Amino acid sequence: MPSFLIPAFGVTALLYAAIGFGGGSTYTALLAISGTDYQLLPIISLCCNIIVVAGGTWRFARAGAIDWRRIWPLFLLSIPAAWFGGQLPVSELAFTALLAGALGIAGLLILLQSQDHQNIDNQPAKKRILLNLVIGGGLGFLAGVTGIGGGIFLAPILYLIHWGPPRAIAGAASLFILLNSLAGLAGQFTNLSGDNGAALLSYWPLLLAVLLGGACGSWLGALRLPLNWLRRGTALLIILVSLRLFWRAMTLL
Repeated sequence: MPSFLIPAFGVTALLYAAIGFGGGSTYTALLAISGTDYQLLPIISLCCNIIVVAGGTWRFARAGAIDWRRIWPLFLLSIPAAWFGGQLPVSELAFTALLAGALGIAGLLILLQSQDHQNIDNQPAKKRILLNLVIGGGLGFLAGVTGIGGGIFLAPILYLIHWGPPRAIAGAASLFILLNSLAGLAGQFTNLSGDNGAALLSYWPLLLAVLLGGACGSWLGALRLPLNWLRRGTALLIILVSLRLFWRAMTLL
C-alpha cells in the first residue's frame, strides 16, 4: 500500500465529515490513482465510509433531524439496488470511467448547490413518493457499483427539488450513505476471493486514518466554520480527482 494514502485518507475524511459526507467517492478515486487492485477499491472505500458517517448519523437521529415518515421511500429501492450493484462484475476500464464521470457530476453539483434552503416541497404525496423511489434506486445502484455511499449526489438533488430544510437533508444524506454503504459492502463481499481477502488486510491503517480524520472534521463542522469555503474546496478537489481518473481511463483504452 502506498504510504501517501494514509494522510490523504485522513484529510479526505476531515473535509467530508465537516460538510456531512463520508468521502467514499474520493477514497475510491485515490485508490484507483495509486494502482490498487480495482476489485478491492469498493470494499475499502465502503468500510471507510461507514466509519465516518456512523457517528454523524447517530447524532442526526438523536437530534431529531431524521424525518422517518418522509425518508423511507429513498431507501425502499436504494438498499436492494446498492446490494445488486455491489455484486455486478465490471471491467477496470468501465469502473474507472464510471467513477470519473460520477465524481465530475458530484463535484459540479456540490459547487453549484443552491443556497435556497426554504422547504417549499408542495408536491402531492404520491408524486413525491414516486420521485423519492426513483432517486433512491438510481443512486443506490451507483453507490453499489462504484463503492460510494451516494449521499454526495443525494444532498444536492434534495436541495434542488426543495425536499426539506438543511438539517433534514443532512440527516437524510447521512443515513443514506450509511445504509447504502452497508448494502453495497454486502454485495461486494460476494465477489471477494481468498487472495484478495488477504491483500485487503494490509489496508487497515486507512481505517484508523479516516476514524481520526472524521472525528476532527465533525469537530470543525461543529465550530461553525465557513462551510461554504469547505464545500467549494471539497468540490474542486473532487473535480480535479475526476479529471485525473479520466486520464487514467484513457490510458486503459
